[in-house]
Parts: sequence; C-alpha cells; structure tokens
Amino acid sequence: MKFIFTLAMKNLARYKRRTAITAIAIAFGLMMYLIVDSMLLGIEQESMRNLIWYETSSVRIHQKGYWPDRLLFPLEEGIENPDKVIDLLKKEGWTATERTLFKADMILYSDDFGEDGSLSAMVTGIDPEMDNEVFHFEDTLVEGRMLEKGESNGMIMGSWLAADIGAKVGYWVTLVTRGNGGFFEAIDAQIVGIVNCPNPNVNRTLIMMDKDTAGMVLGMDGAVTEIDIALPNRSDVDVEVMRIQASLDAHGLNDLEARSWRELAKDYLAIAEAKRGGTGVILFLVFIIAAVGISNTMLMAMYERTRELGMMRALGMKDNDIRLSFIIEAGGIGLLGSVVGIALGALANIYIANVGIDFGFLMRDMDIGYRIQSIMRGTWNLRSFIITFVSGITLSMIVSVIPIRRSLKMDIPSCLRHQ
Repeated sequence: MKFIFTLAMKNLARYKRRTAITAIAIAFGLMMYLIVDSMLLGIEQESMRNLIWYETSSVRIHQKGYWPDRLLFPLEEGIENPDKVIDLLKKEGWTATERTLFKADMILYSDDFGEDGSLSAMVTGIDPEMDNEVFHFEDTLVEGRMLEKGESNGMIMGSWLAADIGAKVGYWVTLVTRGNGGFFEAIDAQIVGIVNCPNPNVNRTLIMMDKDTAGMVLGMDGAVTEIDIALPNRSDVDVEVMRIQASLDAHGLNDLEARSWRELAKDYLAIAEAKRGGTGVILFLVFIIAAVGISNTMLMAMYERTRELGMMRALGMKDNDIRLSFIIEAGGIGLLGSVVGIALGALANIYIANVGIDFGFLMRDMDIGYRIQSIMRGTWNLRSFIITFVSGITLSMIVSVIPIRRSLKMDIPSCLRHQ
C-alpha cells in the first residue's frame, strides 16, 4: 500500500504541467460554484432582513377582526388601547411602536407643476419617537429631516416615489382619504424628508406622517391599526409570538392577536420558496458544468497514460494495484484543485460579501421579487465550502475509474500500442 501511494505521489510530481492544468480546471469550476451559491444565498438573506426592517417588523399585533379584511385596511378594526399594550410589552422586555395604515388618493402641488393629477397611495401614520426603535428608516434619510412628534403637516416619502412624481423636499401634497366611519377627508402635507430605502417595494410606495395627526383626521379616537415589535436577530420568532400572545391573553387583551413576520409575508415567502427551487436548479447546473469540466480533464489525462498503464501490467503489477494507484493520483489532483478552488472562492467572496455587485440599473425599472434595491451581496456558507471541497476530490477519483477500467480490459500489447 505504501508503494502504491508513493508511486501515485511521484506521478503527480513527474507530470507537473498536466497536474497543474487539471488542478486549475477543477479549481475554476469549484470557484464559480462557490460564487454563484454565495450570491444567491446572500440575496435571499438580505431580502429577509429588508422585509423585517422596512415592511413587517418581527412581530405585529392586530385586532382579531382586522386580519380577514387586512387588504382593505379596515380602520374600524383598530387597537383602541395602544398605550396599555405598549406599556405591557415594554415591561416584558419587548420594543414596540404604534402605526396606522390607510389608503389615500395623492394629489401633488408645486410651483413648477401646479396640480398634477392623482395617484393611489398607501400611507403609514407612525410614532416619530419610537418608530426607529423597530424600523430603520432614519438610517436611510437622504434629503431633509425625519418627522417630529406631533407634526401636523409633515410627510416622509420614498425616493423612488418622489422621483416618479417629480417631488422634492418642500413640496406640498394633498391626500384624500376615507376616515373611520366612511366620511371623506383631505390632508395637506409638506414633504420634509426623503428616504432611500433598501427595500424596493417600500421605496416605490412609502409615505409616512405622524400617527396622531393621521388619527385625528381619520377619526380614530386614539386607536391604531397595528403595533409592531422588534426582536433580536437570533430570536426564535415562533416562540416569541406565543409568549407575546400569552401575555396579551393574561392581561385581558384576548381581542388582540400576534403574528410573526413569516405569516405577514406568507405570499412573499411562497414566491421565495419557488425561487429557491429555481436557484437550486441553477446551482445544480453550475455544479454539473464544473463536474463536466473536471471529468473531461481527468478523462484526457487518464487516456493519455494508457501506454504507461500497459507497461505497469507488463512488469507484473496487479490490476487492482494499478487501479488504486491511478485513483489516488486522481484524488491528489482533485485535492490540489479543491484547495485552490476554495482559496479563490474565498478571496472572491470577500469582495462579494463586503462590497457586492451593483445591479441598480436593472432594479429601478424591474421588479425581480427580492427585497433588494441595487447592491447584491454574497454571504459566507461553510456548508457549501465543505461540500465543494469534498466534491472536487470525490469527482476526480470517480471520473478516473472510467478510463482505467477501459484500459484494464485491453490486452497488454494493445495498451502499449495506444497513441
């Protein structure tokens, strides 16, 4: 066994050029697999983060009657005692904020444009003092300022929406909406800040104003439509939802129900699951391409050595020993290729994970379903690195068996005459 292993290692050193070329082909295929896997997984993880940070929060509390009609944003199903709920959550160690969501028709006015038609809009009334404890819009401010508590005519707008309607900081907008009870009401508000949110769905539609102002105009009498809760990144959301619900029920608030972000974003997650199947196919194809490259290179290397194999047999070396020697040699080439491929993949991933690739020129006008605005970043996936490393060695060894088996079926004179 020692002789066979030594022979295999000597052959690796003897055919330096062939070993290097084959190892580089293996390394390139494995590197490409790692890059694609990192990008796809990174996009999915960042989408989930942006979904929670800018859309759903970790957990949301509604009135039980609100959820069945949630697409209609029923103001009559509001939470009537939000302060009591917020105090309870705070005592239990949860960070929460109140919000009121309502639909409106938006009319833009400016010195340059005058009245410029109307646009259906989704408006969010927020608590300016607490909203940034749960959401992260303050970090995305690009123009103007954030809302102030009790501000009666201020409005925050997403940068893409502002660009679409030609609005800037200082422009006035009229919102025409239906209040709690069915009456119509108009709200005149001035854009005081513009945010560039990493979540494209939010950035295309975002309008925020003070919840107290919104509540007064809508006739909410202090009620809000939802309470949003932020959880630490590593929290078990399902467990926390059960704890929150149990706390609400224990304090007589059993007319409220808590739902996790997974339930709030069920439609998106269903689409993401379908996309995950598609990305799995892409990864499989990349892996197959890498495997074919490895196979082709290894087959050529083995076929070129048919005469050498015949000489070994002529000198009395057993077929099993010859087979094992070539398999070990192929494994050595696979090991070199895997090490180089992992190293190149890791170097490329440092840039992809920390800097990313800017696809903003596509994202602005095209909705790909992911919650990313422009920069696609990769991530580190130890499992993929291990699978790639093992696969490079295993594939090289498996592929080498085919030409060896064929050559061993040939008689010795035929092997020696092989060109």
